[in-house]
Amino acid sequence: MNSPQQFNSFAEFYPYYLGEHSDPTCRRLHFVGTSLVIALVAYTVASASWGLLLALPFAGYGFAWAGHFFFEKNRPATFKHPLYSLIGDFAMYRDMLRGKVAF
Repeated sequence: MNSPQQFNSFAEFYPYYLGEHSDPTCRRLHFVGTSLVIALVAYTVASASWGLLLALPFAGYGFAWAGHFFFEKNRPATFKHPLYSLIGDFAMYRDMLRGKVAF
């Protein structure tokens, strides 16, 4: 089995992350999932319904992984680089909002 590529910083990882998200449908599904995560966190805090936090992985990763398995046809970076991948989700979301990454 190949060992995962090593990155010394998120700045080194992010171009790799974007390359793993070249399919527009995959990026859109990530956007939907990340939007749901943000909305769910906001609702959870506002309502103090802390049990809803259990739904966060399903809301975020459900859409993202569907994008990878059905459209991108690759294995999500989450499996090899979980922390950088999570940060990458929010960085790509930010960059999509700013128009730096296409929907």
